Amino acid sequence: MRIAAGIRGTKRVQRLSLIAAIGIGAMAFTGCSAINQQSTTMEVTVSDGVHLDMGPLELRNVLIISEAAGDPGNLVGTLYNTSDSDITLTVNGTEGAKSEITVAPGAPTVLNAQANRATLSTVSAAPGAIETLELSSSAGETKSLQVPVLDGTLAEYKDMVPTAAATVTTP
Repeated sequence: MRIAAGIRGTKRVQRLSLIAAIGIGAMAFTGCSAINQQSTTMEVTVSDGVHLDMGPLELRNVLIISEAAGDPGNLVGTLYNTSDSDITLTVNGTEGAKSEITVAPGAPTVLNAQANRATLSTVSAAPGAIETLELSSSAGETKSLQVPVLDGTLAEYKDMVPTAAATVTTP
């Protein structure tokens, strides 16, 4: 009789231990979401360039294509004007490099080496680094933007590397 009671007590302890282990495991696996932000709720830029909103002017996937540090660079990206009138964006780079882009309302302005060109006479950052640009718009917004610099290594940017003939210096 005593042996049976001892076995019964051991099974009870094992069951309670198993239940406690399951409870601790469940809390350990679900507890992370209680103190950490869920990655599916975070908004991220899934592109080579960066995004910035300047009042009614929205800049999307902005980057610079340049062969090397000290060379000219093409500003690439898409600009959206959500206002009712044209907005002029002035881009000031390093060493006096400057470019102006007029963005009409209602349709995206795509900056690339073919249709709309915005070339900076000098880019101080080498490909793979970050260039800081000072942006100001005729809508009254002024902001700094850190933009990645890429070269023509990737096929989609090969034709966007500025050449000496295509480089226009804007005073």
